[in-house]
Amino acid sequence: MKKFHPFLLSVASGLLLAAAWPPMPTTLLIFIAFVPLFYLLEQGPSRFAFVAWSFLSMLIWNSITTWWIWNSTDVGAIGAIIANSAFMSLPWLAFYNVHQRLGAKFSYWAFLACWMTFEYIHLNWELSWPWLTLGNVFANTTNWIQWYEFTGTSGGTLWVLLVNILFFRKLIQLPKAYRPQIKPAGSLLLIAIGVPVAISFAVKNFTLSKEETKNSNQKNTVVVQPNIDPYAKFFPGTQEQQLQQLIRLSEAAIDSLTVLVVWPETAINSPNGLDEARLRQNSSLEPIWNFLSRHPKIRLLSGIEAYGFLPEDTESPYARPIPGSNLKYEAYNTAALLDSSGILSRYHKSKLVPGVETLPSFLRFLDKWFEQFGGTTGGYAKQDERTVLVDQNSGLAIAPAICYESIYGDFMTGFFRNKANVMVIITNDGWWGNTAGHKQHLAYARLRAIETRRWVVRSANTGISAFIDPYGTIVQQRGWDSSATIKQSIQPIEKQTLFVRFGDWISWIMIVLSILLVSWSSIVFLTRKKTAKTTT
Repeated sequence: MKKFHPFLLSVASGLLLAAAWPPMPTTLLIFIAFVPLFYLLEQGPSRFAFVAWSFLSMLIWNSITTWWIWNSTDVGAIGAIIANSAFMSLPWLAFYNVHQRLGAKFSYWAFLACWMTFEYIHLNWELSWPWLTLGNVFANTTNWIQWYEFTGTSGGTLWVLLVNILFFRKLIQLPKAYRPQIKPAGSLLLIAIGVPVAISFAVKNFTLSKEETKNSNQKNTVVVQPNIDPYAKFFPGTQEQQLQQLIRLSEAAIDSLTVLVVWPETAINSPNGLDEARLRQNSSLEPIWNFLSRHPKIRLLSGIEAYGFLPEDTESPYARPIPGSNLKYEAYNTAALLDSSGILSRYHKSKLVPGVETLPSFLRFLDKWFEQFGGTTGGYAKQDERTVLVDQNSGLAIAPAICYESIYGDFMTGFFRNKANVMVIITNDGWWGNTAGHKQHLAYARLRAIETRRWVVRSANTGISAFIDPYGTIVQQRGWDSSATIKQSIQPIEKQTLFVRFGDWISWIMIVLSILLVSWSSIVFLTRKKTAKTTT
């Protein structure tokens, strides 16, 4: 086998991964992106060298695709990119160890299982940052992955890894003499990509033929995109102007059929937050109640920067003391359904952005240092229950996703098991500027539509706001950095997909497989070590 410098192979993998990622149109590159690193392993590097070169690949991928974090926090961006690259190197370490102990026959499948186990953990632990989950790569090619209603993004990750492994093993005919088999490998690549795509089209056509009647039970919905500077919206004295902007845009778009108006994340705010329990009594919010009184059939779903006081005997890990008193309170990033009487139902954001909205418990010893760089240690209080926001008048049962939560497919299924029939995403992507960040975030919402087969309604403060149908197609959208409204009739859907019913079942299978293969390789290693020690 011809040898290549490890640097070239490492850089090649990193660039291929980045080039395949949304919003780039070269998605197909993902199916060969891991091949250079596989080739590197077969050249026989040391453990340290292989993991180091793998880390470089992951660093290149992370840096090119998520550099835009820098626009909201420079130190945080560097930390997030380096940490995520290091975490992504762990499956490569497991891959190397199993390869040395059990050989190529088992190591590639161990890598597949370990990578998917890593992705599952990274979706569910306190330092979660799953932006680069491999299954997300198909967010702008939704016609390829209509079967996500069965598998979620884990099915996409499995597809990517399988194609890379099968193509590489065919290419060099492991464990033979490494003679390139270009034509058979190319044919295998086409089949491995083409068959799932064909299945996807078949699933979509079948679902379309069985879908509920579109002409019945339509709900007229208005999305507002106010385009308020996220860095200025909490300045004292600006809240009245912000409310007038939101109400003016809403009034211009609603009609006699409108049942729901959606405002973005923290659209209702105050420099010091708003008392959630006394929201209706807050005189500064009177324009909202007047607006809703004029339109009694309409419900408003809005983000609120809120807080709630705690009884003296209440213990909470999110409690914050009020200086000069014995009182404590919790801060909330809230999604609330409102009418003229006040809050009808509410949900507090539960998937909090590490560093920005919360500091993981195992890093609390860094809290004073962390706050110096704009991070938060107390953070928002979150809730465990997936509260569905139900409007009895219209029949809408809303799954609220507040910003970052919309990238968690398995997490969002909890709302639909609780009988949600539509998803509403409220977000504020303006922190990152006009970069790939807000485009990727919009694209990921298309995956949630397919997984749940629900309409997705998206209100983004500075854009991109959109309506997405149950097949992941963007029906309407409003561009970046503009104030606008969109109006669309949507259909509540009650049927649950397999992914909603069973969640991320593929990852659980892979977790079991990774434990078995890694344990077996460890037993083999220890047995050989003991045997070698005995013979000497």
